[in-house]
Amino acid sequence: MHGHIERHAIERIGWLRAAVLGANDGIISTASLMVGVASASTSTSEVLVAGFASLAAGAMAMAAGEFVSVSSQADTEAADLTRERRELETQSEHELIELAKIYEARGVSEELALEVAKQLMAHDALAAHARDELGINDTSAAQPVQAALTSALTFSAGAIVPVLTAILAPPDVMQVAIPIVSLLFLAGLGAVSAKVGGAGIVKPTIRVAFWGALAMVTTGLVGALIGKAI
Repeated sequence: MHGHIERHAIERIGWLRAAVLGANDGIISTASLMVGVASASTSTSEVLVAGFASLAAGAMAMAAGEFVSVSSQADTEAADLTRERRELETQSEHELIELAKIYEARGVSEELALEVAKQLMAHDALAAHARDELGINDTSAAQPVQAALTSALTFSAGAIVPVLTAILAPPDVMQVAIPIVSLLFLAGLGAVSAKVGGAGIVKPTIRVAFWGALAMVTTGLVGALIGKAI
């Protein structure tokens, strides 16, 4: 009899969140900035400079922000594990009862909960408490470097879409081509991320496209107003 192995979308949530956030932000922020510049100036070179500058600055900002944020989470997890390890060394009986009570709260009988807690603590006490008391496991554990690199790379991948559009599109249609192509890619990103995450496709696609369109319209209006003012 073959074993049945289930794979769940939650296993991908760490890298998926960073990847979707990076690519989504890359497209929206870079396209919006380029649309704003294009509304104020007809110079293709100025629009491209804005696009490349947004790509570089955004990728670094995403990487730095993600690294700092996830590092803070990792520091908190490490502090909790250190405290838990100390409590296991000095108050093992109390920790056993505490773990058993967690299983009882989940519907396990008192006697069985205590037996399960004993067996798990005999196998790996810290891992048992990390998982069931602190909610820390291999899937959810913070990985700052991975998150930073994923955010930077996916931001760049998203930001290159409006930049390439500006390079390839004729100058007279560039201002229209950038938002249209960017919105198509945003919609595709929403659909793909929803599919990978095991969720429905329609709502995420509409949500991503709507906020992307709103950002581009807003910066386009700002660019047009400032362009006229100066």
